[in-house]
Amino acid sequence: MSPADRFARFVTAHSKVVVAVLLVATLAVGAGAANVDGGLTIAGFTSDSPEADAYDYARENFRTDGENTTAVQVVVRDENALSQESLLASLRFQREARAAASVNQTLRDDRAFVDLASVVATAAIHAEDGANATATPSLDAQIAQLDSMTPGEVEETVARVLDPDASLPGTDPYSLLPTDYTPGATTADARVVYVFQDTAGATGDDLPDAVAAAQLDLKAIAADALPGESFVFGAGIVSEESTQATGESFAIISPVAFLLIIVVLGIAYRDVADVLYGLLGVALTLVWMFGFMGWAGIGLTQILIAVPFLLVGLSIDYALHVVMRYREARDDDPSRSRRKAMRRGLAGVVVAIGAATFTTAVGFLSNAVSPIASIRDFGVVSAAGIAAAFLVFALLLPALKLELDGLLARVGLDRRASPFGRGGLAGRLLGVGATAARRSPRAILAVALVLTVAGGAVVTDIDTSTDQTDFLPRDSPDWMDSLPDAFQPSDYSLVENAEYLQDTFVQDREQSTAILLLRGDVTRAGTLDALAAGRADLRNASSTVTLADGSLAATGPLETIDAVAARNDTVAELVADADTDGDGVPDRNLDAVYDAVYAAAPDDAAAVFSQENGEYRALRVAVSVAGSAEPETVAGDLRGVAAVVESESGVSTIATGQPVVSYVVQQGVLRTLVEGFLITAGVILAFLTVIFWTRYRSLTLGAVVLAPVVAAQAWLFGTMYLAGLAYTTETAIIAAIGIGIGVDYAIHIGERFVDEYDGTNATDALSRTLTGTGGALLASATTTVAGFGVLALALVPSLQRFGFVTSVAIAYAFLASVLVLPSLLTIWTRYTDAAVAE
Repeated sequence: MSPADRFARFVTAHSKVVVAVLLVATLAVGAGAANVDGGLTIAGFTSDSPEADAYDYARENFRTDGENTTAVQVVVRDENALSQESLLASLRFQREARAAASVNQTLRDDRAFVDLASVVATAAIHAEDGANATATPSLDAQIAQLDSMTPGEVEETVARVLDPDASLPGTDPYSLLPTDYTPGATTADARVVYVFQDTAGATGDDLPDAVAAAQLDLKAIAADALPGESFVFGAGIVSEESTQATGESFAIISPVAFLLIIVVLGIAYRDVADVLYGLLGVALTLVWMFGFMGWAGIGLTQILIAVPFLLVGLSIDYALHVVMRYREARDDDPSRSRRKAMRRGLAGVVVAIGAATFTTAVGFLSNAVSPIASIRDFGVVSAAGIAAAFLVFALLLPALKLELDGLLARVGLDRRASPFGRGGLAGRLLGVGATAARRSPRAILAVALVLTVAGGAVVTDIDTSTDQTDFLPRDSPDWMDSLPDAFQPSDYSLVENAEYLQDTFVQDREQSTAILLLRGDVTRAGTLDALAAGRADLRNASSTVTLADGSLAATGPLETIDAVAARNDTVAELVADADTDGDGVPDRNLDAVYDAVYAAAPDDAAAVFSQENGEYRALRVAVSVAGSAEPETVAGDLRGVAAVVESESGVSTIATGQPVVSYVVQQGVLRTLVEGFLITAGVILAFLTVIFWTRYRSLTLGAVVLAPVVAAQAWLFGTMYLAGLAYTTETAIIAAIGIGIGVDYAIHIGERFVDEYDGTNATDALSRTLTGTGGALLASATTTVAGFGVLALALVPSLQRFGFVTSVAIAYAFLASVLVLPSLLTIWTRYTDAAVAE
């Protein structure tokens, strides 16, 4: 008796025990689901790299103005955002925001609002009061001042503040204006107000709940206080609206997906009880998955949302194979009892299900080698869910079906139904593969090979992207306005607002700031001269931002030394003494210059100089980059400058910062794809070779079964290229999906064919295989494609792309299994291992 027969005998002979044990185990594992963080987050993309390590070092060893804070950007858009009315509107917005207790308690103590309106009002107060002016007039005083002036007087003050030759202490007013603002002009169509909130004590990357809630209150206040096109943008708003959009998407998607699945399963099963068994198994598999996530401490992200869809598809596949093989056993011999029929059917399919479980789990688990944490989590959770699906559908479902069918039979409902695919339209469609394999297998393989080579040739030409705006919800299409009120989604403008900010203003946020980090003996002569040469190159780079006055939007040792020297005579004298060549850059006694700057402006110095054991060991240059600049361009520009600085200074210099780390993540996405594919293909090939050698003494059948799966993967790459889709953190897992599910399909076809083949009847064996096992595959593929296809209705572009790519991957895997694999098996029987079943 084979291991498969012994397994099937055990399950059917001890069905009550199997059901009881697995239900208890489900309760135990499922209890962990209560620990899953239900707050959906946008997946974090981090990688292990020198650039990421340098970025962590820079954040830990330099004190910047934004330390322990988060910045909310309030964009004032008006016909003239510098008019008296507009300036007063933003000051009143400040007052209303401070009056709201929920907002006020989250604001940082110093300079919580950075607003050009305050700069203008303060300048007007100082001009009137002269020597008696207070350094920081109150907000009420600022409002009263601007309100008391005529529009012409306000315009004159604006002109004075924005005079390119003016020198004002504190905030650079140009940093609050669009990058295309004309210096000295008294009109602008927009400006930005920064609101800084205290995040001290927060753990991880998530904002404290009170801070996130305050941002939503700021948004509501701005809607009433500011001109119509103004908006508020902050991490808390992004998180809240992204979560809401995803929830609204699934409120639309879930009923549609469920209806499609029920219709397909109803057509395939034609039996209400079997449909219910399958749905129960799906639910139990998901309980195991969420329970595992809870015990493992893995939270829900947008990427992990895809896992339940994957498990639904795989679970339905397993259920169909078990039920259809059971039906075949009863159909072939009507005298068989239910228990014997289940034993025969389960013995015939359990090896294929087990092999598919292993190979599919390996396919997804290959993502564990990814340098990107969110993709690693995806791989681990998927593998755990796939293993759970095997337990549910190879053990629990057969045992449960036996017990419940027996109960129904005792009340007069002894149901019999034919297996799906043995007749009708489905049978004729599934027979195409066998007919083609009999008539012209070489032609089929030639066409498949051409498509495979074409798809593989463009793999390296597909772009990579980790643009965070891809994960932001977009406004719903017009047709959704006709949905019932309960299903109508909200209006979203996050993407438009994010793109406007990136294209219009200098962004101080991490995503728009690149860093040059110098580490080592940063006091050696020539270090600052090398930085000066690098600064000139940065000013000419395509990805960096220059302010309206032509200066580079950067904060570094040179900028800090110049600013402090301009207001401190002691520092100015030391700089002049240390500048031996008269170019304005100190080139000797740098430790004395750094000490002087620290003594005069410790907060400013701490942002650009870092000390270890009393010695200066690192310098930091932060450069604003254009929001529209590609990470690859930013990384190339900064790395080129870093090489120049290191060469001229002799100090180790590395380009880092969020844009550079994002580029490294992009490369990690491609690495995930390539390594995941190679690992998956290699492990699966070895496994299939062992399995088929052990069972049938064939060393080549494993490669034959895997070949169409690889072909389908190449077809998918070609489709992505033609559709203009990039490798992203969600499409990077397509190798695992395509191979994992594709091998599942191919194993079922290959295993069933060899079981039917006696060494002489390849055509008949293929016909029985495709109308038997093929029927279950057709129903499974249809439900899975439908389940993923409805993601096209999502409001989040990343979910739409994922649904499209996965649906195409599954469709290609099915077509390769029922069209290409039969021709391969036909050729295989002619030339090698022909006596495999003799």
